[in-house]
Amino acid sequence: MNTLPTAPALRRLIIIPAYNEAGNLPRVIPEIQAAAPGYDLVVISDGSRDHTAAIAASLGAAVVELPANLGYGGAVQTGFRYAVRGGYDLAVVIDADGQHDPAGIPTLVDAVVSGGADVAIGSRFRGRMNYHQPWVKRVGMAVFAWTVSRLTGREVTDPTSGFQALNAAALRFFAFDNYPVDYPDADTLLILHYAGFRVVEVPVTMRERISGVSMHSGLKPVYYIGKMWLAISMVLLRQKTNMSATRGEP
Repeated sequence: MNTLPTAPALRRLIIIPAYNEAGNLPRVIPEIQAAAPGYDLVVISDGSRDHTAAIAASLGAAVVELPANLGYGGAVQTGFRYAVRGGYDLAVVIDADGQHDPAGIPTLVDAVVSGGADVAIGSRFRGRMNYHQPWVKRVGMAVFAWTVSRLTGREVTDPTSGFQALNAAALRFFAFDNYPVDYPDADTLLILHYAGFRVVEVPVTMRERISGVSMHSGLKPVYYIGKMWLAISMVLLRQKTNMSATRGEP
């Protein structure tokens, strides 16, 4: 009796950017491993000054140690490069502070594996947000959600979510270019949209970080909002320039 050949299993990677997260990883990594069995894990230690790298390795994760702090975007892009060079078919980005509930990983991955999207974004506003958020950032997120929704022609509820799943094409697109080094959020959604990638939001749960200080603490949300407006403006300017060049305009 003839049997159909079995499709090769997809190679799947969890990317965990981490800066001084030694206190959180002993809880976060086992929780991820339980929610996503069979996935490889890599922790990108972004110039950490604590034992982040050693603890991650002791818990079974691969580790990439950056010699200096590149910022969140630089650490995530390093993870994308690791995924591309390792030949992974898809990757999930999840924070090291415990804020992203790993139970949402299968939902994110299903949205990509089904072929309906190149990138799936975990939305706390379609799911649950079990923590208090500073009003400055909440207002900024609402404004950016409205802006991205208008520019892309589809409803976007959580443009700042870093909880994402990406297929191989999106990983290659971001691995060596096109990715902001500071706070990659609403601007990356516009970059993906103008490049023709399919992006969807899926409901996830986000929680209070386990311990430590958020990268959006203090006055950083004010800087973040200003920087994000500048980043969005640059994306729109580049898109306008590209369209003019395509039409042959001077």
